[in-house]
Amino acid sequence: MRNKSAAVDYGMIVIGTVLMSMGIKNIFDPANMVTGGVTGAAIIFKDIWNVPLWLSNTLLNIPLFIAAFKIMGWTFIKRTLFATVMLSVALYVIPDGSFMQDDLFLSALFGGIIGGVGIGLVFLARATTGGTDMLAALIQKRMKHYTIAQIMQVLDGLIVLVGATVFGIRAALYALIAIFTVSKISDGLIEGLKFSKQAYIISDHHQEIADAILKEMSRGVTGMTARGMYSNSEKNMLFCVVSKKEIVQLRELVSRFDPRAFVIVSDVREVFGEGFIEY
Repeated sequence: MRNKSAAVDYGMIVIGTVLMSMGIKNIFDPANMVTGGVTGAAIIFKDIWNVPLWLSNTLLNIPLFIAAFKIMGWTFIKRTLFATVMLSVALYVIPDGSFMQDDLFLSALFGGIIGGVGIGLVFLARATTGGTDMLAALIQKRMKHYTIAQIMQVLDGLIVLVGATVFGIRAALYALIAIFTVSKISDGLIEGLKFSKQAYIISDHHQEIADAILKEMSRGVTGMTARGMYSNSEKNMLFCVVSKKEIVQLRELVSRFDPRAFVIVSDVREVFGEGFIEY
């Protein structure tokens, strides 16, 4: 079972790095968009010194991996090493070409979507593609009062700034759109796309509502004792989690038994367990 899980993870890394390479080589590079990271630096080097993307990605990562191996050990770098090698291989194998021609907005949007899905798959496999992720982790070892995310923002910001001086401010501004899109798409994959809704229900008809939720919606419901601070009286509060499409049914169900019920509904990013995402 463990071998099967590892095989799935490495398969996700392969697919993710291929998608990342397509976004970098066929969308961001032709549009001169520097989106941060080592691959962003590689785009700059290609323009200035005509160094191939795969070669820059490899050469820039070598000293980082040597330092990471000495400081953090093999366990820390093994999956990231595989992901970085696969990214360089994909950048070498995938043919040159532009998917979006000269449309910078579409390049930023769809490059961000493709790159975000790729990065999300790599992160889900518990790996990174090296670069500023690893450099930030190494710096954080010495500067513990900063988080890795904060250090990454500074490093990527510097690379984007250099890109603006090489390719102009217009390409840099579109690159920021791409960075935002990559972040949102990858976060969506990592946190889960099965968003749900949670509801707190305060009603004098709590028992009838709870029975209806259990029978009509086949959803679990939890009863809790709550005290109203204005009236100083105890009430029963129901708590349940439903899918997005079921929230309308839940509101109608509550209204049927008690139109004056007090209901609080909010978003839930992920729900694990029976009826939702399995572990």
